[in-house]
Amino acid sequence: MKASSKTREHIAKVSLALFNEQGERNVSTNHIAAAAGISPGNLYYHFANKHQVVAVLFADYKAQMNSALQVHADTPSGAERLRLCVGKVIAAIWAYRFIYRDLEQLVQADPELGAEHRVFSISCLREGRQLLEHLCRCGLLSMTPLEQQTVAINAWLILTSWVRYLYTTLPAPVVISPAAVQRGAWQALSLLQHYALPCPPGWISELMAAFKGAAPDDKPLHTHVALEELQSQP
Repeated sequence: MKASSKTREHIAKVSLALFNEQGERNVSTNHIAAAAGISPGNLYYHFANKHQVVAVLFADYKAQMNSALQVHADTPSGAERLRLCVGKVIAAIWAYRFIYRDLEQLVQADPELGAEHRVFSISCLREGRQLLEHLCRCGLLSMTPLEQQTVAINAWLILTSWVRYLYTTLPAPVVISPAAVQRGAWQALSLLQHYALPCPPGWISELMAAFKGAAPDDKPLHTHVALEELQSQP
């Protein structure tokens, strides 16, 4: 790999860490350059502005999400496909959590990114609908086409709003952990309970349990307690 490509990747990696920790709007190109150990001029050689850095990170996030949602030759079927898909989606949202923490500001600041995100969201909804259709064909769910569309939209809303929900609802100082983000998957999966068929017995409960989150010592106590208080048990 060329030195210039390595520097560009380093800048993107440092930017992602800063955006996730502090929020994109609170990080300037000078902050990025300092954290990356390079001069501002060197940063501008690779990225004309912060919008370009965000665009690169969004492209990486989109690729990871597309990989999570698309069916490959070795993709399992049934409940295991759902578990694998949801796990990968949550991993992508955690890795690029700044996007959904600051989404409204990001798309307003960059109309091209906003247009790209709209297309991306529609694609994700289509893949989600196809996954529900697959689960119906496997005899795990019983849903009409309209119910599939409604649940796909609601699940996407939960998953993509969960990070902001945590930041705006939990008491300060908010420390977001992978387990806390994972609870968003548990919440989204709860939408399927009404449509789950009883064979195999308890399949949806077992699947939800895998995403309910770790023990309190995995994250600050106030975060765990607040989630238990704010999140109703199905």
